[in-house]
Amino acid sequence: MKFGVGQPVRRFEDQTLITGKGRYTDDMHFDKAAQAYVLRARVAHANIRSIDTAAARGMPGVLLVLTGDDVKADGLGDVPCHAPLNNKDGSPRHDTPRPALAAGKVRHLGQPVALVVAETYAQAQDASEAIEIDYQTLPAVTDARAALEPGAPQLFDSISGNLVFDWDNDTSDFAATDAAFAKAAHVTTLEIVNNRVVANSMEPRNAIGDWDAAAGRPVLYTGTQGSHFVRDPLAEAVLKVPKEKLRVVTPPNVGGGFGMKAFVYPEQVLVVWAAGKLKRPVRWQSDRSEGFISDNQGRDHFARAELAMDQKGKFLGLRVSLIANVGAYLSPMGPFIPTRSTDLVSGLYTTPAIAINVKGVCTNTVPVCAYRGAGRPEASYLIERLVDAAAREMNMTPDRIRKINLIPKKAIPYTSPTKLTFDSGEFVEIMQAAMEKADWYGFRARQKESKRRGKLRGIGMATYTERCGGGFPETASIEFKGDRVDLVMGNQEYGTGLVTSYKQLVSDRLGIDADRIDVVYGDSDRSPRGLTGGSRALPVAGSALHEASLKIIDKGKQIAANLLEASAADIEFGDGEFRIVGTDRHVDLFDVARAARDPAKLPPGMEPGLDYTQVQNPAAATFPNGCHIAEVEIDPDSGVTTILRYTIVDDCGDVINPLLLEGPVHSGVMQGIGQALLEEMVYDEDGQLLSGTFMDYAMPRADNLPFFSFTTRNVRCTANPLGIKGAGEAGAIGSPPAVINAIVDALHHRGVRHIDMPATPSRVWAALHAAG
Repeated sequence: MKFGVGQPVRRFEDQTLITGKGRYTDDMHFDKAAQAYVLRARVAHANIRSIDTAAARGMPGVLLVLTGDDVKADGLGDVPCHAPLNNKDGSPRHDTPRPALAAGKVRHLGQPVALVVAETYAQAQDASEAIEIDYQTLPAVTDARAALEPGAPQLFDSISGNLVFDWDNDTSDFAATDAAFAKAAHVTTLEIVNNRVVANSMEPRNAIGDWDAAAGRPVLYTGTQGSHFVRDPLAEAVLKVPKEKLRVVTPPNVGGGFGMKAFVYPEQVLVVWAAGKLKRPVRWQSDRSEGFISDNQGRDHFARAELAMDQKGKFLGLRVSLIANVGAYLSPMGPFIPTRSTDLVSGLYTTPAIAINVKGVCTNTVPVCAYRGAGRPEASYLIERLVDAAAREMNMTPDRIRKINLIPKKAIPYTSPTKLTFDSGEFVEIMQAAMEKADWYGFRARQKESKRRGKLRGIGMATYTERCGGGFPETASIEFKGDRVDLVMGNQEYGTGLVTSYKQLVSDRLGIDADRIDVVYGDSDRSPRGLTGGSRALPVAGSALHEASLKIIDKGKQIAANLLEASAADIEFGDGEFRIVGTDRHVDLFDVARAARDPAKLPPGMEPGLDYTQVQNPAAATFPNGCHIAEVEIDPDSGVTTILRYTIVDDCGDVINPLLLEGPVHSGVMQGIGQALLEEMVYDEDGQLLSGTFMDYAMPRADNLPFFSFTTRNVRCTANPLGIKGAGEAGAIGSPPAVINAIVDALHHRGVRHIDMPATPSRVWAALHAAG
């Protein structure tokens, strides 16, 4: 059966998964595989006086014990940070050297200190308990603001005051912004915390190192979001070998990523290194508690934002000062997340002058990196909370202040002061559509009904945008294999439905039954460089498949003309066949592909083969956008918040599969609500983790959420040939500000102006009582 673009096709991936036939890293079995246990720091900040491994080395089954001294002896490089950044004075940001095993000092709870490899996991764990470490415990600091205070504990001798970078957005116009504030009729100021969260993907991290004796190189099997993004820095920066001397294989199934699995980790280094020493497979599997103290985490910003307005509420200028907690070490993209996405604090508004400063601060916490949205949710939360506060201070409704400041349709294409060019969109119309769907104007009656029952009811909206589909290229190959086709991709499927989308796209373009199409990905020896993240798969890699299909059709017409003894100008293509226009003479696409391998059947001078590889360089970024409206009810006696209604109207551009589009929006909304109401990493003053299990770290559950109302008002974008904008992060961007705006709306009659995430029952109750 052929599946056209735009049809709500169910995922091809699901039959494998729901029947228990998925193949994840832990499902891969190797003969003589040894088991690895990572011994981690039990303190957040300490000098390592000594490590005694003698007893551990002599325990039953132990094959190898490695420490930071061995890292130095073998000349391994540090786990790298890929993101360059210059401070506002032009000097480069600081480095935070991060060895695979701690050398001389530990800087966060859970930092790897030693690796034990044994015949069984129990033997490795037992041996780790025999390792004696003499720590000189040091004071710790986990809050970024506290880390900047005079006298705060210092993580690195080379980084004064823990300030890793002090960066001004290069689009900032400080003079124009100061002038805007000087003439403002009113200034709204808000201080906002964007709470630290854990990705908690369904499948915890894992890694299997192996040694390929025939090729004389190690092989790493691990869950990633693109094998090359782990292979290249691991080989070149850490192992210090050419990248071709390491093979990285991501299995067919990866249980979620959210940005957390995109980059290299110390544990991946360790199993590859150990496998090379032992010349046998070495397995490591994280458990959930281990993930809480070792997986890259998300968010953790403190921001002070100021909005200048004229007497009618028109925005004149925006000032943002942001302190980003980067953790104990810069993660591979650590400096990028809190800086480059600050361009999006402009939101969808016509604010003429914007100035942004970001300070990156190291603390005794797990490193922070990309987490669903990677800076875009933080920017959206900041501006949408600020706009709501401004509306209240100006005695305006939330929709009115937005309507007079949103970019009007007639102004498109529009370039913001932060140099974002919006090529398409109907922002005011989308907000109005969401208000209609949410019955915005019927809210007061519902609020009165709640009041009669002693409850507080609030409604909140958030418009949002994100930047997707730009940056580096993606490569896609369409290869004919007999009566089948391979789509060889750099992207990695990890629950996103990419296999279905790619099959559907190529089935539509080439008229091939979807069950004759195979999608190949995950092996760095076979797949090109690519990454699934930032909603770039379909806008960039999908566009590569589209362009490759067109090239195949163009070449196929010439071959078909030669086979049918006709002019290429008289050949048309459709439903998988090349035909002479106006006749019933035709030749099948697969017959043309077979003929393409025979030079005798080709036009003179034509290269054999119908396969095609397209390297797609994005012409520009895309800007998905939308409006979310949340309606909540709060029990003032307990502080419990219940979300009663949730409305989403999104603009995702053209759509390949509307069913697949709805899935990530729903899941993103759920993650955003989790951050808004429940999730938070909490450390004590010594850097010990207080929320390190699901008993203490609250994850969203089905009963935390209502049914969603989701509709689209899609406007085709011009940034790629498919007209797609993306939807992977949309839900997680719009939902936190919509929910918190609704909560503040419910509480403001009791004197509450602001509440930070997560708005837990205890925090809501305390805010009500503090306000009197």
